[in-house]
Formats: sequence, C-alpha cells, structure tokens
Amino acid sequence: MPTKTLLIKYRELLRFGVVGGISFLITTGVTYGLKLTVLGKNPVTALALGVLIATIFSYVASREWSFNTRGGRERQHEAALFFVLSAIALGLNTVPLAISHYVLDLQVPNVSSLTQEIADFVSGMIFGTLLGTVFRYWSFKKWVFPQADARVRVVDGGASTDSDIQGDKAA
Repeated sequence: MPTKTLLIKYRELLRFGVVGGISFLITTGVTYGLKLTVLGKNPVTALALGVLIATIFSYVASREWSFNTRGGRERQHEAALFFVLSAIALGLNTVPLAISHYVLDLQVPNVSSLTQEIADFVSGMIFGTLLGTVFRYWSFKKWVFPQADARVRVVDGGASTDSDIQGDKAA
C-alpha cells in the first residue's frame, strides 16, 4: 500500500497518537514538577494530577482534531462521557505504578532513589500510559465519538467551519 493511502486510512489513529504524545509530555511535566516540589512522597497523586491536566487538553484536541469528523452526541453528553471514560483510564494509568510502589515495595528505603524513580517511570509513565491509551482510543471511538462522518468540515472561500449533521442534536 502506498504511504499516502496508509496515512489517509490511519489518519484518525495517527492524530490520536500526536494528541497522546503531547498529553504524555504534559503528564510527564506536571507529574515530575509535583514530585520534585510538593508531592514528593505521593507519586500516585502526582501522576493522577498530571493525567487529569493532560486530559483537559486531550478533550479539546481530540474533539477538534483527532476525531474532528466524528460525533453523534450533544456536546455536554460527549464531554461527560469523555471525562468519565478518562477517569476510568486514569485509574488504569495509576494501577501499574501503585503495584510497583506499594505491592512490590519498590520505594526508598527498600531500593535506592534512582531505582525508585526508574521503577516509577517505567510502571507509571510507560506501562500505565500504554494501558490507559489503548482503553481511551477504543472507548472514545465506541462511546464518545461513535458516528463516523457526523461532522463534516466545509470549506467555503478559504474559511472552514464545522457543521454538525447530527452531532449537536442526537443524544
């Protein structure tokens, strides 16, 4: 298959990946900012807050870019579903870190600070993010933005607008 055809076929997934990459950077920045300042002894809380802040960015970017032609729900219903499913994903995101930190006890004084940070990063930022991302992509397509081609981008004289065919009227 030619590259252009693949890019078109998987455009939605690629856009979701870009939004996810930016959200990952936001999550990492906020998480480590909090861990290095006020929440040093609470890495799960720091990660949860980092994911929450990134989720707010993710909703706007997902709606307006990743899934810009999908819809089928009123905006309030769509947003509520997005944040409920994101809360579930946040829980999934923190499970590997909680297991690493509290079940496997990979924390100071049982291990060195460096080992703890590596274990926290791998379990929370890598495994947790992967788990949460797979769930988000599946659930957003299934429940938040269920109808393909529900919002059509209309280009008229250089100006582009979104017109919801069913998006702001269907429940």
